[in-house]
Amino acid sequence: MKEYVGMVAAQIAQVLLIIVSKYAIADGMSNYSFIFYSNALASLILLPLSLIFHRSDNRPPLTIIIICGFFIIGVLGYLGILVSHYPLLLLQRHCSTSPQTDGFRMEAFDLSLTTQAKFIGTVVSIAGAIIITLYKGPSILSSSLKSEISQHLLVKPSDWVLGGIFIAITSILSSMCFIGQATVLKKYPAEVIVMFSYCIVYTILSALASFIVGDDLSSYSLRPKKRLLFVLYSGIFGSAFQFTVQAWCLKRRGPVFITMFHPIGIVISTFIGFTFLGDGIYLGSLLGSVVVVIGFYSVMWGKAKEKIVVFHNEEAPLLQNVEENITSPSP
Repeated sequence: MKEYVGMVAAQIAQVLLIIVSKYAIADGMSNYSFIFYSNALASLILLPLSLIFHRSDNRPPLTIIIICGFFIIGVLGYLGILVSHYPLLLLQRHCSTSPQTDGFRMEAFDLSLTTQAKFIGTVVSIAGAIIITLYKGPSILSSSLKSEISQHLLVKPSDWVLGGIFIAITSILSSMCFIGQATVLKKYPAEVIVMFSYCIVYTILSALASFIVGDDLSSYSLRPKKRLLFVLYSGIFGSAFQFTVQAWCLKRRGPVFITMFHPIGIVISTFIGFTFLGDGIYLGSLLGSVVVVIGFYSVMWGKAKEKIVVFHNEEAPLLQNVEENITSPSP
């Protein structure tokens, strides 16, 4: 249950991060400066936490292979977040890693009922995300709020094709990043240290990319003060909190569990848009949200049943040995 609560909280933090980052970039900050500040702050937060939660006496040994793993997942994550800063931010990362984790042998693949439920639920969730994205429909509820933020989140229809390509690239990179994180956490189960290195790689790559492209130094200015607020939220909640919670859930439940919460993020963004940004509720968003929830629960049902089956399979040999000991005649 803790993992479910953690992932919902992480999705809320991510949706708000998308809105904040979009608004910060519209205010004059560049992708590189915003990512640099956010992850530099997150690194400063995670450094003392990593020393507290993973003391030297129980810390796993750090090898060259583990360090290379830190760098690889950092590069994949940075490329994914950089591509996702294209103006269609609210539509990012809807694809599941189920097919890829099957290829990496992180999810059991067979034709059982649980596998069918997970596969069908994944397809249904993606279909719901597509409905929300592409079908608007008539208005059902209109909000009385009028916010300037929503104006910054609008995208031109001519950008949708190119935006879809960027979304697909982001989905692939994000899936590979989650798989890489799961692999690293199996060999080095210290999620706070892993996420600290993750943010460090983000910070270094952002600084290098900014220097290479000749980014305007004015984009690094934290004035007006609202830029500082954007960075504080992004560093504390959008990076340090979200990354660490996701890594903790990833270590306990695997990549598929993490990615199945991304369609839920669309439902959360619809609610936040209606409540705080003055967006309306349309038939497409309502139908898509219902479809996403149905698909999500289908996958979660399959995962729960699969866990029960594994538990019984592990328990059966123990019971068999006990019965043999009881029924065997004493010498």
